[in-house]
Amino acid sequence: MNFRKFLIAQSILITASSIVFPFYLLLIKNIGDSYSQFGWAYGIFTLTAALAYPSIGRLGDRFGDKTMLLIYTLGMAAVMLVIPLLIQVWQVYIIQIIMGILGAIQKNTEKAFLARENDIDTAGKRIGNYHFHISLWSGIGIILIGYLIDFLTVATLFYLISFVYIVASFVILKRDK
Repeated sequence: MNFRKFLIAQSILITASSIVFPFYLLLIKNIGDSYSQFGWAYGIFTLTAALAYPSIGRLGDRFGDKTMLLIYTLGMAAVMLVIPLLIQVWQVYIIQIIMGILGAIQKNTEKAFLARENDIDTAGKRIGNYHFHISLWSGIGIILIGYLIDFLTVATLFYLISFVYIVASFVILKRDK
């Protein structure tokens, strides 16, 4: 996978995650009956990611960045389809474990890919350009979805984002020129 394709895929992925995150927080708040349950849900996500990082790092070295990003995109697409169906706090906790693992895959793969790029003289410029693009698209996506959500249900948003993750997987699978 070349840097351009990686940048496009990551821009799509980070935008999708950024768009859905505030609405996911509202969903968690509506399912639970206390802020402690929200704390547990987010804590489970973070702790699961922390525990998964060492194994994911080894798996990334073994199977490659492209495979790991495909696991992430397809996994998140499936999770987005399930989220609107959640009605119990324990279901949120299970999803948080899955999302913790998938989030660790994305973050580890992102950093591993950037570290594998060998152009030491322009690494800072390339990483700055990378963060510019993913932050730009993420911000634009959040603003646009703020208007669009007035016309959709929250469940529809999760289904739409699932489709966006599938689109990202096709970008990853596309052959390099």
